[in-house]
Amino acid sequence: MISRIAGKLKKLVVLAGVAALLCPLAAQADDQVQLVGAGATFPAPLYQQWFKDYHEKHQNVVIEFQAIGSGGGIKQFTAGTVDFGASDAAMTDKEIAAVQGGALLLPMTAGSIVLSYNLPDVKELKLSRDAYAGIFMGKIIKWNDAAIAGSNPGVTLPDSAINVVHRADGSGTTFNFTGHLSAISADWKAGPGQGKSVNWPTGVGGKGNDGVTALIKQTPGAIGYIEYGYAMNSGLPFAQLQNKAGKFVPATLDSAAEALAAVELPANFRAFITDPEGDGSYPIVTYTWILAHPSYSDAKKGAALKDVILYGLTEGQNCSKALGYVPLPGAVVTKVKAEVEGIKVGS
Repeated sequence: MISRIAGKLKKLVVLAGVAALLCPLAAQADDQVQLVGAGATFPAPLYQQWFKDYHEKHQNVVIEFQAIGSGGGIKQFTAGTVDFGASDAAMTDKEIAAVQGGALLLPMTAGSIVLSYNLPDVKELKLSRDAYAGIFMGKIIKWNDAAIAGSNPGVTLPDSAINVVHRADGSGTTFNFTGHLSAISADWKAGPGQGKSVNWPTGVGGKGNDGVTALIKQTPGAIGYIEYGYAMNSGLPFAQLQNKAGKFVPATLDSAAEALAAVELPANFRAFITDPEGDGSYPIVTYTWILAHPSYSDAKKGAALKDVILYGLTEGQNCSKALGYVPLPGAVVTKVKAEVEGIKVGS
């Protein structure tokens, strides 16, 4: 009898020991938070760096970001299938009204849209406003066309076809590029117009900034619009573009920052920079936004998302330049931080 009791006590001690070992694991599992976002490919390299760095500091928070384009990001955010979205095209009032629980548009960084090309023998290229609008309208079809040659004295341009590459998916990069074309070209405004997707007069489509980059690299005579960081990281050359002041300006972090400085960010953070003023302003620059809800019923998710966004607005800005993005001005950071801190979490 005593031996049976002793055996049972021994089993209880073992089970208690196992439970003691498992309890910290259970607590740790309860502390895990997974955040899922989707949207713009434009800021994807920067966001992925932020999320990786944040996870290294906060092992319990795992952030998955699907770079599917701004249009897809808005759709998934509206459908409630992701915790946050990302878009280079500011949501319209109608789009915001369709989001259950509402939406906040939080500018996180900014960057330039460049026209990269594949002409191995042409190291530098200048494109006037008439020239690049004409190229994407399908009206300028040869590289040695007078509209291009006139801005490039001394440069030998090939007598070969221009192969236009554009986005095939719903894209904030497209929204901003076509918005700029609409601002500088009456023909474009009356034709394809501005949108996340448009009916392109010419060219072939690639999915995402990375898809367009790949098509440009593998297509002789190609030209396409991509985010500055993608061009820098892929080694693709890009043209100097004529700005509103009539100056040919290369895409640099400084020329993008000058363009941003010419535009005041409104209270709702929706700034549309279609054709900035300033001699040194690069002509195609945009903010890009994270889409979040004003409140989250899941307290852990809400608190984690707020902290991730605040990280991007503060420490995260330090790696912007290395990846080809423009750090937000201090005054903008202050305003956006206040909006983020106002997000409510829990019931």
